Amino acid sequence: MYLKITSIIISFLSLTTSLLAQVEKEVIPPFNIKTISFVQNNQNVVPVFQLGSGFQLQFDDLYGNNGDYFFEIVHCDYNWIPSEIPKNEYLSGFDNQRIQTIATSFNTLQIYSHFTLPIPNQYTTQLKLSGNYILKILNESKEIVFSRRFILYEDLATVPIQVKRARTINNLNFKHNLDFSINSNTITFQNPIKNVKIALFQNGIFNNAIKNIVPQYTIGNNLVYKYDRETQFWAGNEFMYFENKNIRFPANYIAKVDSSTDIYGSYLYTNNARANSPYLFYQDVNGNFVILNANAENNELETDYSWIYFSLSAPSFRLKKDIYVVGMFNNYALSPENKMDYNPEKGIYEKALLIKQGFTNYKYIIADSKSEIDNENAIDGNFHQTENEYTILVYYKNNTGRYDRIIGKGNANSTNVVN
Repeated sequence: MYLKITSIIISFLSLTTSLLAQVEKEVIPPFNIKTISFVQNNQNVVPVFQLGSGFQLQFDDLYGNNGDYFFEIVHCDYNWIPSEIPKNEYLSGFDNQRIQTIATSFNTLQIYSHFTLPIPNQYTTQLKLSGNYILKILNESKEIVFSRRFILYEDLATVPIQVKRARTINNLNFKHNLDFSINSNTITFQNPIKNVKIALFQNGIFNNAIKNIVPQYTIGNNLVYKYDRETQFWAGNEFMYFENKNIRFPANYIAKVDSSTDIYGSYLYTNNARANSPYLFYQDVNGNFVILNANAENNELETDYSWIYFSLSAPSFRLKKDIYVVGMFNNYALSPENKMDYNPEKGIYEKALLIKQGFTNYKYIIADSKSEIDNENAIDGNFHQTENEYTILVYYKNNTGRYDRIIGKGNANSTNVVN
């Protein structure tokens, strides 16, 4: 009787704990924090890194006062809920320390402080476990200024992927379907239906990942996923871009430059909704951006900011849902700052965003009041010819495991799409 009551209490406490657990969502930064990026080998990258490799978080503070910012690193489970692993088990050293590497811009109209947080660093010497992580940047009062997700994986499983056109007739020309398998010569999968989880990403965008797909069947230690519907993404269209590495003059897709104000203003040509236009291929960087000043020696500190004036003609979408300008430059955030305004006099949507100069990919997306993105009715349409980068991560927790390891990563590009 005593054991039965104890079991009930433990079950109740476990249920209560799971209900109280909060998903770690990314906190959108305030207006003064710009150009947040994960950097590896001097390039902006999607924050998925092999365990043991080094990387940096960089950002600018437009206040330019070399303020005090601190960092905290939190290990999470598959669903981005903080794991129960003690910090000293996944982190060697300490977090909650001040970011030390700070520099001030020069030769720029917009003053800013540039912060660099290397990981590992003098305080945090190693991240020891694979999995999902949230990196929080705090102010001197230890309040969260913003946060970003990143992922560490181990190379213990292979994930061959084949990108195909949709298996469903209605979406044949509009979607990509991922066929893939998982195999490991190191790990013998225990109960893979329960213990193996996956996450599928298109162009490294975390907020539209496909999750909770179980293996369709197994062949020995080989897990096979050949679904018709469950692993499909809307293909979208190529990202649009502008280039202002020479901030004083109009360049690619910039109609005019206004130099009469304190900060340069770059007016882009008005974009038209492309859903009903033929597909046109041009090279993009799948949403990424490059910080570049053609006349600078140090792009991190000599690259200026300018107001970028976006305009979109999309009469069929008028007032139905909200329209946002997004890309890696703003982490695809559906925030008021990135929401476009409708100009009834011109009959177009408009938005001005302060963006660091260089080469920037962007796209327009529509979402409802609950921030649910409507990919099916995308402003720029969906075309199976679109070049997208796909990533699959494999999570595994064996029967006695205490956390969700990430044991493998697979990549594929839709330039090799097959029927």
